[in-house]
Amino acid sequence: MAREPGKPEDKTTEASAPAGQPAVSQEGQQRAQVEIDDSHTMANYANFCRVTGTPEELIIDFGVNSQPFGVPTSPIPVTQRIITNFYTAKRMLHALSLTIQRHEAAFGVLETDVQKRVRPGVISQAQTPPPGQAR
Repeated sequence: MAREPGKPEDKTTEASAPAGQPAVSQEGQQRAQVEIDDSHTMANYANFCRVTGTPEELIIDFGVNSQPFGVPTSPIPVTQRIITNFYTAKRMLHALSLTIQRHEAAFGVLETDVQKRVRPGVISQAQTPPPGQAR
């Protein structure tokens, strides 16, 4: 189907369905495809985030905690800060929640408590030589 001159192209896309669920047709759910320009984007890694805010805004700080176990003894350098309104934060929460649900469905539950992820004895077994061998 040819586009009419002077009319913008239809930027709708079919929603992709998670595995095991039927695909939703374009007629069932229309979504505008948003174009972005990420040519000036800087990607940074973060293993720490702090959420604070005011009644009108949410402030999310990101940084790298070089001491991931226990309470850090030195300040964590914050390298990125996002300030947003609560409406955008709620949409982000929903998008992140769906993404995590899909990831866990494919790869298993993500345990956020580091102490529960550490398997006791793994370190001591790695340092202990096999029976019959001396160090």
